[in-house]
Amino acid sequence: MYKPESFASRLLLWWKTHGRHELPWQVQRTPYRVWVAEIMLQQTQVATAAPYFERFTQRFPGLQALAEAQLDDVLALWSGLGYYARARNLHAAARKCLDEHDGELPANAEGLEKLPGIGRSTANAIIAQAHDRRAPILDGNVKRVLARHAGIEGWPGRSAVLKKLWSEAEQRTPPDCARDYTQAIMDLGATVCTARKPSCIECPVSADCRARLEDRVGELPTRKPKRHRPRRAVTLALVENEHGELLLQRRPPTGVWGGLWSLPRLDELQSADGGETQLNIEHYFTHFILDIEVRRIRLPDPTHIADADNLAWMPPYRALQSGLPRPIRQIIESTTNQS
Repeated sequence: MYKPESFASRLLLWWKTHGRHELPWQVQRTPYRVWVAEIMLQQTQVATAAPYFERFTQRFPGLQALAEAQLDDVLALWSGLGYYARARNLHAAARKCLDEHDGELPANAEGLEKLPGIGRSTANAIIAQAHDRRAPILDGNVKRVLARHAGIEGWPGRSAVLKKLWSEAEQRTPPDCARDYTQAIMDLGATVCTARKPSCIECPVSADCRARLEDRVGELPTRKPKRHRPRRAVTLALVENEHGELLLQRRPPTGVWGGLWSLPRLDELQSADGGETQLNIEHYFTHFILDIEVRRIRLPDPTHIADADNLAWMPPYRALQSGLPRPIRQIIESTTNQS
């Protein structure tokens, strides 16, 4: 039977030699930089998030700069990272901090959890990483480590299973070394106790890991029950005017690609001909697959089309500097002259 203090001490000793110490958000560590990093890492691996983090914090070096920015500029820097609600929540939370917290992030988990996009684990991670105060965390990597080490069955998305995992997280988090411990357990899940092909021989806590002892590493954590992903279809219009500008449509603020620019739907353009198909692509979302047909079309009088608030003409190079979903960016890059 493991002892919580032994688990933490072994993990910390391992991390000093094998952990990650030079991540961008560990350099010039501030609550703001930690917050931005934690939001980016909610659905994204470190290797992918790091260059986005660098560009984002160069453009918005502090909370006030982010709060005063236009959402378009925020989404443009997020373009390609996916899960765009994270960017909208960052922007909204920054403005809330400017209005209600004197331009600072709350220094306690309760205050952080009242901001858009911050849940219990993210709030605690910010407290631990930015302020070095004890705060148990439970991100995806930590769930995997604890499910295996404690032998917890069941999909972690179920409330009963999540409750058990939080209990383990509480027991194992030491009273001090909060910053190092939270980074250590995240690093263990990201680099050793990985979802596929974990390296148990390199794990500092494998001696009393129930999953290893019971030969169940491949079974834990229990996978999410499979659900059929339905397919949806949309036809987008590639419309150019005589100046070579593209007609773009801003998506509604919530929902798929909320707040981003996209090619307009063909069925929403009046007086448009059927056009010819330029390409067909499929894009995978978490809950469905989107089949996209792109048609290059002509309009009898395209000049009046961009009068609506959610429509605008942009040269391709300018469109690519805006907040675009990844598939729309790929369409523009492959079908237009960007000079």
